[in-house]
Amino acid sequence: MQNLVITLIQTALEWEDAEANLHRFDNILDKLDVDTDLIILPEMFSTGFSMNADSLAENMQGKTVEWLREKARQFQSDVFGSLIIVENGQYYNRLCWTDPDGQMLTYDKKHLFRYAGEEKVYAAGRSRIVAEIKGWKIRPFICYDLRFPVWNRNIDNEYDVAIYIANWPERRSAHWKCLLEARAIENQVYVIGVNRIGNDGNGVYYSGDSSIIDPQGKVLFRNSHAPCLYSAQLNFELLANYRQSFPAWMDVDHFDLL
Repeated sequence: MQNLVITLIQTALEWEDAEANLHRFDNILDKLDVDTDLIILPEMFSTGFSMNADSLAENMQGKTVEWLREKARQFQSDVFGSLIIVENGQYYNRLCWTDPDGQMLTYDKKHLFRYAGEEKVYAAGRSRIVAEIKGWKIRPFICYDLRFPVWNRNIDNEYDVAIYIANWPERRSAHWKCLLEARAIENQVYVIGVNRIGNDGNGVYYSGDSSIIDPQGKVLFRNSHAPCLYSAQLNFELLANYRQSFPAWMDVDHFDLL
């Protein structure tokens, strides 16, 4: 199996200004100087984590979804982030994963952040997705999903990489770091966390702490407080050898979510 090259973007976001944020990401990606298989953007990358869905939501034919398709074509790479989508009269915090051919997978955030009233504005998703690149199986999650290990459970090595995109405040950064490492250890997968930095329109500060963690829980990369465009190569042989030498995955409890 070939190694996988991923690129993550950690940046501040302009509050509720999609045009400015897309321009920001254009400028950041202009500096990308490596061939990459996957480009990862934060949660609600075009607006910041806003509850003003009625004024900010786009449909699946909107400019931000088209921008994702354009970037995937331009860089011949899969690209994803989440944005505010309206569909059938409901709002979703929707992760849109697009490939260079314009094909798209979507995942609606399942666990809505009650502390901020997200469940009062957005409808919860009910299904998961697993994307595949170069034989790697990748399962994406959104922010608050990180706190719920049952939803994250990797039964029979269903996936090889878990990716969490977030707007996770600095005041709970210790939880973010600890849980990312725990999800890697318990699921025997690479874990990637991509968070934003800076202040949002509600005065909440984000320290980023975007991370790459190996299947044994070792932190391979972490960046706090500063913007970054970072690319890394994930080694499949390391993952396969670890699962073979320490086969805890064979003893997991099997269950179905209701």
